[in-house]
Amino acid sequence: MTDLLLDARLVVQRGTFQLDIDLRIGRGETVALLGPNGAGKTTALRALAGLTPLSAGQITLDGRDLDRPDTRVWAPPEDRPIGVVFQDYLLFPHLSARDNVAFGPRRHGIDRSTAHATADRWLDRVGLAEHGRRKPRQLSGGQAQRVALARALAVDPVLLLLDEPLAALDARTRLETRAELHRHLAAHPGATLLVTHDPLDALVLADRLVIVEHGRVVQEGDAATITAQPRTDYVARLVGLNLYRGTADGHTITLTDDFALTTTDTLRGEAFVAFPPAAVALHPHRPDGSHRNTWPAVLADIQRHGDNLRVRLDGPITVAADITPAAATQLHLQPGHELWVAVKATETRAYPAG
Repeated sequence: MTDLLLDARLVVQRGTFQLDIDLRIGRGETVALLGPNGAGKTTALRALAGLTPLSAGQITLDGRDLDRPDTRVWAPPEDRPIGVVFQDYLLFPHLSARDNVAFGPRRHGIDRSTAHATADRWLDRVGLAEHGRRKPRQLSGGQAQRVALARALAVDPVLLLLDEPLAALDARTRLETRAELHRHLAAHPGATLLVTHDPLDALVLADRLVIVEHGRVVQEGDAATITAQPRTDYVARLVGLNLYRGTADGHTITLTDDFALTTTDTLRGEAFVAFPPAAVALHPHRPDGSHRNTWPAVLADIQRHGDNLRVRLDGPITVAADITPAAATQLHLQPGHELWVAVKATETRAYPAG
């Protein structure tokens, strides 16, 4: 990576849980750290911010070691060129928006008038020039988020940390604020780490995704690569695909001793096969025709999914299917109902598991 700003190996031992990930971010790059609850995302953010010390590894930012246990180097949070936007923003309730933004520069030794001038510039940049005298309780959720962002950026951070920055917003405000946040991140000259569990936030805001599970990186790359070839069940659910691992021999991928799927891809050895829920057709009886993949299944669950219904079926493999309400009515769907599943080979995608 050219112009690397953050070069870190984060090892944190907390009871029986251990985080152990490598994280590198270049100048002007936004990386999203995604994972299920308990994966280690917040621990990673706290380690970078200096709120949780490393057990091993190192944090090097713009060529300076901030935390390196083997040489007993550790910089306190206030001595790190890092800005943080927390999930609940953590604005000082007794300070105005202007004084909240000026707090960072003041903490770094800037005089009051210069800090207030910096705060005024940032409030103007985030569209809140007229709200500088308001206290946090007088701001909407979207406005509070923008004040928190301005406060983090006012210290000219080399690294900007965003902890679920849109989670506290309602759906409409989230949409508008996401677009505005994208604009500010594109202009940020430093490195940015976005910690989130929302795939849409990650896909819109980040240049690269890093997926963590159980304290380890399980997949990383740009959005196109990860959505095309998920490598764990969590990532598959994140991007909305059915995913299975098996052994490939030509066009056949054996998933269990007595069940295999046919694909148009040709592979040999350990392989993944994936297909979207929309590719799954359900039938009351065994279908005729050219379907290469058909099997009996039992309806386990049905839930609304946008304008359609998401159906989960148990059988030789567990599969998710998206169907219309009209199709559900025709199939008389009820839990425990027996159906036939069909997936065309051309709708599947297979790729090496190694």
